[in-house]
Amino acid sequence: MSACVRTLGRRDYLPVWRDMQAFTACREAGTPDELWCVEHPPVFTLGLAGRREHLLHDIDVPVVDSDRGGQVTYHGPGQVIIYTLLDLRRAGLGVRELVRRIEQAVIELLADHDIRSQRREGAPGIYVGTGADEAKIAALGLRVRNGCTYHGVSLNVDMDLSPFAAINPCGYSGLRVTQTRDLGLDLPPEVLGRQLTDALQRVLYPPRT
Repeated sequence: MSACVRTLGRRDYLPVWRDMQAFTACREAGTPDELWCVEHPPVFTLGLAGRREHLLHDIDVPVVDSDRGGQVTYHGPGQVIIYTLLDLRRAGLGVRELVRRIEQAVIELLADHDIRSQRREGAPGIYVGTGADEAKIAALGLRVRNGCTYHGVSLNVDMDLSPFAAINPCGYSGLRVTQTRDLGLDLPPEVLGRQLTDALQRVLYPPRT
């Protein structure tokens, strides 16, 4: 079993979000899972618990109140986003295990390129470095409706990181962010998007023994 992969290219956040909602609302028991690989023009998104106090400066980037979990994050060109439209009941997965597996896919992808990364307790996402040098490289936010998920994971690849300075990323003041290009990985978003999609397929649909 595996998911159907759709490569959407660069598309505005709002219509893709609405498409995810519509897909999830119309799912039936046999509807295949899907992974949507997309890139968005600049946008800040606020999660359901998002507080506008984490928007520090107005830099003329639109803000969308989303229905995912989490606080505020930034999406922009050069960032790989994989939306995970999955039937949790069919997979026998809880939300925590799904988060763990999505994080594991990012960890394994980066390890394949000799980049060591890790989780942070209580703060979903993937981080590189330690101590004062720690920086977030991937963010994660999900929504569950009727046992099915949408939204997903974003990986910073080759983008303008300066808009992150206008927010408290994921609600954390002073949180540093980084990207694969700045870690010496010189692969374009479309290549890393395919590799992350493959890694997600492996962790979400392991071979049955």
